[in-house]
Amino acid sequence: MTKADDSSLDPDQRRAVEERAKQLLDRAAAWGRFPTPIEDILGAAQVVVAPTSAFDPVQIMAYLRRKAADAAATLKSAISKVFGICDAEEHVIHIDDTVSESKQTFLKLHETGHHELPTHRKLFRFFQDCEKTLAPEISDLFEREANNFARFALFQGGKFGEVAADYDMEIKTPMKLAKKFGASIYAACREFARTHHRACVVYVLEPIQYAPGAGAQAAVRRIEPSISYEAQFGSPIDTVITLDHPLGRLLPIGRRMTRPTTLSIKDRNGVAHECVAEAFDTTFNVVILLYPVKALTASTVILPAGFQVRPAL
Repeated sequence: MTKADDSSLDPDQRRAVEERAKQLLDRAAAWGRFPTPIEDILGAAQVVVAPTSAFDPVQIMAYLRRKAADAAATLKSAISKVFGICDAEEHVIHIDDTVSESKQTFLKLHETGHHELPTHRKLFRFFQDCEKTLAPEISDLFEREANNFARFALFQGGKFGEVAADYDMEIKTPMKLAKKFGASIYAACREFARTHHRACVVYVLEPIQYAPGAGAQAAVRRIEPSISYEAQFGSPIDTVITLDHPLGRLLPIGRRMTRPTTLSIKDRNGVAHECVAEAFDTTFNVVILLYPVKALTASTVILPAGFQVRPAL
């Protein structure tokens, strides 16, 4: 199943979040430094990462004993899968150190966002990032705001897009830039599509599985089209990529990467376009990058039914 939206904000909300992130990058003198200097950013925010993981069962109970007044509410979230906690009173953030280093980096900035955004700090003294929420309507907004704060800080505003524009349109580009900025390939690929001036779309799939009678397939986790891709082709609404799907032959079965493969799709006006797609298996997800090359003639064979896009509004 496609994951719920984790980042959209209205323009005013986005401007407010990005302004706070920009101020923090200014204080940390982080602009143009690679990889993005996370420790300097945390220092400028005057927050520190707890020296021992609060996610170890023993540490969780010790921490809750010290915070007896908040123990009931905190424990309710602690029993689900917690990834990060921001203690706004003590300026301490707790990060699950069992997840990948790149995910820890994003979580540090996410929790710092909770600390830096005034509304968050005023309404709650504790923030729990977990799969269960105590106040869904507020927590969902706060999570999206903190995600946007982390994204802006990690990719230094529009710097990622500026750098990516000088690279080739290929899946290796966001992979290279992930290392440059200190991000995960997952986050870098999403940012690549979100910010690129050319038409392109990134599919993030769950790991490939084998279904009885259907063979290999992968559920769609997220789809990130560039602004120009969405304007030209619409937003794909696929939920699963099977071997019969037009992108099925891109699934990297038994290998890490599939070579660029030519296919064609129709735009909103029914005009066929030659496209190139390639994929990479991160072990956590399969990422597919697809982008149009040029318009085709009317005689070109179009992909079979199943490659769905939302109709034009």
